[in-house]
Amino acid sequence: MKLTIASTLLLAVPALALAAPAVSLAAAAQTSGVNAGAKNTAANAGASAPQVSLMPTPDGGIQPQALMDAKGVLHLIYFKGSPDAGDVYYVRMRPGAAGFSTPVRVNSFAGSVIAVGSVRGAQMALGADGRVHVAWLGSAKAQPRGPGNSTPMLYTRSNRAGTAFEPQRNVMQFATGLDGGGSVAADRFGDVYVAWHANPKSDGEAHRQVWIARSTDNGKTFAREKAAFRDPTGACGCCGMRIFAGRNGSVYVLYRAATEGIHRDMTLLVSTNRGKTFAGKIVNHWQLNACPMSTDFVSEAAGRVLLAWEKAEQVYYAALQPGAGTPERVIAAPGQGQDRKHPVVVANKNGDVLLAWTVGTAWQRGGGLAWQVFNAAGQPLGAQGFKPGVVPIWGLVAAVARRDGGFTLIY
Repeated sequence: MKLTIASTLLLAVPALALAAPAVSLAAAAQTSGVNAGAKNTAANAGASAPQVSLMPTPDGGIQPQALMDAKGVLHLIYFKGSPDAGDVYYVRMRPGAAGFSTPVRVNSFAGSVIAVGSVRGAQMALGADGRVHVAWLGSAKAQPRGPGNSTPMLYTRSNRAGTAFEPQRNVMQFATGLDGGGSVAADRFGDVYVAWHANPKSDGEAHRQVWIARSTDNGKTFAREKAAFRDPTGACGCCGMRIFAGRNGSVYVLYRAATEGIHRDMTLLVSTNRGKTFAGKIVNHWQLNACPMSTDFVSEAAGRVLLAWEKAEQVYYAALQPGAGTPERVIAAPGQGQDRKHPVVVANKNGDVLLAWTVGTAWQRGGGLAWQVFNAAGQPLGAQGFKPGVVPIWGLVAAVARRDGGFTLIY
């Protein structure tokens, strides 16, 4: 199937979240008061914006990733240690709890995780039986190694109680050549997907492909990886990617292409048969003869699947119906884009959307945190928020939609 251009886009996201140590999510929302009840006098006059609260990553960690399960339990992983060989920790917070659980190290071999570049860190998914699934690009110290002593694509899952993780495993059998980070997704049917882009022939990023190792037994075993899509899109070597499994079993892969080495188009692959086959569409064009070291985001909420990405120092979000490959429309963050990177997007129970991103981050440089709330129609609500200097070197941001309709941002 040939790639087609999606001319329009909108958005929607699942309840992703993060929180600070020794304080409940609800309490933090009540005390932070950032952008609470703000009015937008331009695009949507008279409409109140949901409250947005800010929290640092607990335990002095960076690169937070979080998910809220159906019972309201907040699951969070974060990175600590040397950026080229550190560790990932897992904590959780139950509804009404005063703080997080005791941190549990996710990687069984110390120093197995890399955070350099902000595009290679660990990602997390929740699957059947409440298990937590984590995948990451292995460091130079990581064991086991990939084929031919190559960089491994590592995976582990928690026990059912969420109190410990199995020994880490390399799920890459032959598709070597990792650079930008991989991703993981899981669904309620017991499917787990670990995805990465690579080029075993090492003949350029224009020949890179997205590879997926699939498990049908909730992560117990994985089949040999397969190319997700045969069209020659390439993949931007040092860019991150996302794989996401929706509530209906559809699977989405969002990545930056490198067609002919210059077409850095955001490309969406969608499977409606639980990862057996994928169709592809270009959702945003960008001609660039360089690697922008970008990340992207996929989630689901309020009956829509949400996408977020960056292009030329600006960030965007969009939405599509579950299982569809064509977004409704593309919405840019308000104002002139400048040094905007690493977007995330979430939606609350009312359909309001929070788009957040970093400002001024770069190689070995931290920056600020910015955000904008939109209504379900894509109109800005309230003023754009900004907090300078809070995102650390190699940092990322995460977001959650709270039960009270507000949002929490973690940096």
